[in-house]
Amino acid sequence: MVLGRAGRRRAHPDAAARQRSDQPEAAGRGPSRAGRPDRLYRFAAVAGVSQTAARSGTLMKKHNALARRLLDRQDDYLRFTRDWRIPPDNNGCERDIRMTKLKQKVSGCLRTLTGARQFCAIRSYLSTAAKHDLSFFNVLIMLTEGRPWIPSAT
Repeated sequence: MVLGRAGRRRAHPDAAARQRSDQPEAAGRGPSRAGRPDRLYRFAAVAGVSQTAARSGTLMKKHNALARRLLDRQDDYLRFTRDWRIPPDNNGCERDIRMTKLKQKVSGCLRTLTGARQFCAIRSYLSTAAKHDLSFFNVLIMLTEGRPWIPSAT
């Protein structure tokens, strides 16, 4: 999601292409093009392993471990290229916890466990509403009027 004018959320341009298809072949990204990122990724990881094989210092050992981990977990790292429902980054997850960290920084802490739980419950509710393209204000009005918005189970 990208913030548009007046802070409203709008879909990222790539989101429509991801929603149209769960498979690269159906989206015009056939096997011939889908295999290329895998080959380039593998080539880069193999080059990393070979260039850090000497492991002369602590930094080179870390580089070599990273390159080997990239090779060993290639399917996990490139899963977003095959399953279009998976985002290529975790910005959404990071965005969800940012407000809690900001509150801790500004106030110094969350004073009680009860207060922290209430804050997290409200933030979670508003975050879920935003993901369903609902405005914070309208959802909070519905909540205070005793008719809370509840997401549909899908």
